[in-house]
Amino acid sequence: MDINDLRSVMTVVSLLTFVGIVAWAWSRRNQSEFDEAAQLPFKDD
Repeated sequence: MDINDLRSVMTVVSLLTFVGIVAWAWSRRNQSEFDEAAQLPFKDD
């Protein structure tokens, strides 16, 4: 395995990580938690 193979593997791993984070962020399961977190600066104690 040479350096170009390692670079290719790292590129694929990085892409999969990015796609996973995007899928997690856009998941409907987490929408209520994110909406609540978005309103935190506007809440009074």
